Amino acid sequence: MADGKRLNLRWVVGALGVLSAAVILGGGSGCAAESGAAGTQRVEIGGERFTLELAMTPAARVQGLSDRTFIAADGGMLFVFPSEAEREFVMRRCLVPIDIVFLGPRGGVMSMHAMAVEPAGTPEGELKRYGSGGKTAIAIELAGGTLERLGVAVGDRVELPIVELKRRAR
Repeated sequence: MADGKRLNLRWVVGALGVLSAAVILGGGSGCAAESGAAGTQRVEIGGERFTLELAMTPAARVQGLSDRTFIAADGGMLFVFPSEAEREFVMRRCLVPIDIVFLGPRGGVMSMHAMAVEPAGTPEGELKRYGSGGKTAIAIELAGGTLERLGVAVGDRVELPIVELKRRAR
């Protein structure tokens, strides 16, 4: 009986390992604006595909990419607000350069910035502000230098299910 339990335990552990690998590695190729794993959104920007982490709540939006030492070349974060407003982002506890792009209601690039790392301990009131340049509900952050490398410009379009994303945002 003990051997049978050990065999079952080995099978369960093995099956969980395979399942975990499948979840981590994902499956298939994404297309523009395709939903990815829970908490991510696949999107095409400048002809390249990205899997962006979703920041849909106030706490997630404040945390953003703070405290990260690395942003994958095909990664980043999609910030979604439930309504349009003028937005400003800062580099609070950000350890690597970040590019930000603000999108209009139809996914057009309104403004974009290359955000530099702030010195450690910079007081909140002294952090440089990066503005949207108009009312927006969507911002995307990517690894520093990505927007320039891709040649993204104001007026370019990023396909996203904006209405659905805003509906889910808190």
